Amino acid sequence: MTAPATTTTGFSGEQLMELLKLIKGSDSVELKVTVPEAHQRSTVMALDMDPLEAQIRQVYFFETRDLKLDKAGVVVRARRVQNKGSDSVVKLRPVEPTTVPDDLRRSRAFNIEVDALPGGFVCSATMKGTLGLTDVQRAAAGDLPFRKLFSKEQRAFFAAHAPEGVTLDDLTILGPILVLKLRFKPTELNRKLVAETWVYPDGSRVLELSTRCATTEAFQVAAETRAFLAGRGVDISGEQETKTRKALKYFAKNAGDADA
Repeated sequence: MTAPATTTTGFSGEQLMELLKLIKGSDSVELKVTVPEAHQRSTVMALDMDPLEAQIRQVYFFETRDLKLDKAGVVVRARRVQNKGSDSVVKLRPVEPTTVPDDLRRSRAFNIEVDALPGGFVCSATMKGTLGLTDVQRAAAGDLPFRKLFSKEQRAFFAAHAPEGVTLDDLTILGPILVLKLRFKPTELNRKLVAETWVYPDGSRVLELSTRCATTEAFQVAAETRAFLAGRGVDISGEQETKTRKALKYFAKNAGDADA
């Protein structure tokens, strides 16, 4: 069990023990924080971020209208990336690393990672795939079955964890959502940060700051990054919510409104 993703309180001793156990069995750690919308502009200025250096992405989610996959802890998405190509992901969360079969751990397309944010954490398992330049567009237009966006390994991973009776071709596209991704390296932090802005059709935004590190340095990096952000006056005390879940809820609701 993980700490709720929306809590802003510190970890209890029991949670710290669980977090240490998950980190020990994982391949990497990603430290994240979402910035309240009211403070996003000041954060961009405080961190000297240049929006014109951001990479444009489109993220498509594949779900049922009533979010059965999300309820089962499964995330299915495809992504178009400016000047880079397209990819797809099947993700499961939460997971207990010690229960993951060895054949999955040996796959180069598979990764187990702990996502940690102020007051919450979750361990996830991800199976990735590479796509052709136009595959996502063709699938969105109905010219390519959804299952064709996913490798044999991804399809098997999905089948093992999806709700009974739900197949990839049964899913509906939710989105896409426009994402601006900026990588930068503040001098005094001496490590790369990533800023992702998710822009919704209604004009609302989610700004997430993150950095990825080895499992052996997670707590040191967390302390250094938190001190850096505080020193720059970045407010990280707001309510935390994963950008994926927020996007799913947004598009599912609007898909339902459109059908009404």
